[in-house]
Amino acid sequence: MSGAHGTEGAPASALFPTYARFPITLVKGQGSWLWDDRGNRYLDFMSGLAVTNLGHVPAKVKEALVKQLDELWHVSNLFRIPGQEEAARMLTAHSHAGAVFFCNSGAEANEAAIKLARRYHRKVLGNDRYEIITFHQSFHGRTLATLTATGQDKVKDGFDPLPPGFVSVPLHDERALREAVTDRTAAIMLEMVQAEGGVIPVDPAFAQAVARLCEERGLLLIVDEVQTGMGRTGKLFAFQHYGIEPDIFTLAKGLGSGFPVGAMLAKAKLAGAFGPGSHASTFGGTPIAMAAVKATIETMLAENIPQRAAESGAYLMARLREALAGCPAVREVRGLGLLVGIACDRPVADYVAEAHRRGLLVVTAGPNVIRLLPNLLVTREEIDQAVDILAGVLAGQAAAAQT
Repeated sequence: MSGAHGTEGAPASALFPTYARFPITLVKGQGSWLWDDRGNRYLDFMSGLAVTNLGHVPAKVKEALVKQLDELWHVSNLFRIPGQEEAARMLTAHSHAGAVFFCNSGAEANEAAIKLARRYHRKVLGNDRYEIITFHQSFHGRTLATLTATGQDKVKDGFDPLPPGFVSVPLHDERALREAVTDRTAAIMLEMVQAEGGVIPVDPAFAQAVARLCEERGLLLIVDEVQTGMGRTGKLFAFQHYGIEPDIFTLAKGLGSGFPVGAMLAKAKLAGAFGPGSHASTFGGTPIAMAAVKATIETMLAENIPQRAAESGAYLMARLREALAGCPAVREVRGLGLLVGIACDRPVADYVAEAHRRGLLVVTAGPNVIRLLPNLLVTREEIDQAVDILAGVLAGQAAAAQT
């Protein structure tokens, strides 16, 4: 029985067409570099969307995974999993959190945060608060709850009716935020840098105002660190730049160096809200995932990688501002650590495609922003190479547009 075929006799994909894929097939990675199936080499300034923070195939994480593959892959969470206890202690020892729940992705981590906030108010505090306030241009995931929490309408198209319990207000508008708080409000959910929304760092004064409002009104503060966590911004967690301590924060992406894993962390006072049977994940916190997490954290701490990211990020932004100073299309270079955006006055899809053709992998953050996410061990030479390519792309495209 013959299957359906696409153009030129190629088999039609059996996958749902949920991704607008770049025309590149990547087959090998090492450090800051990737190779496609034709042997072309690319300087990777995407890191799998802030996932491979230690570069591709980091040696210590690989060693831990290979060792674990010979021992045990999976057991149910109905049994004690020592690796979970060890990884949780590592995370709590380097934050103010007192309890950790392991899952498989950022969306699941944010879903757990939403559930914990609601259940804490209901079961521990004994009230009926359930609403979560989020911010325009935020991104929190693709489950029904997390896409509803997301402050971007494009991810919600066609998924009505959306679950109730979410309100979105403009970022940096303290008056609108205060007016949105009612006797139904349970928590405020914030990204310290709106990565998907355009690489927009939160103003420190606003972050402090959000924390004060939560304290005044008895609300929980949830910080989504899915993209900003694990050293990406120059601290182990981005909220550490701001002098605040969220009640709940979430991790994924860089937590396992490419192995799928997420985590929801909370202050110790919230632990009782998630008793036996209240929440679960079949694959959350498997021995394999925990091996990746432990090796990732150990490497980050031993090699002081967040500080290296801070220094490299400052160098990258300085070089970009210097190289792009005369480019009429560029409005601003902004970011935190090695989460950097080049904001332009026009759509950047063509810039991104041309960068790929020249051997540099970057991605968008909204229609008008080029997002740069190199691994946290990127060298000065690699940064210089990336900046030279971007300067050539932006200058060339600008010149072409004027002819």
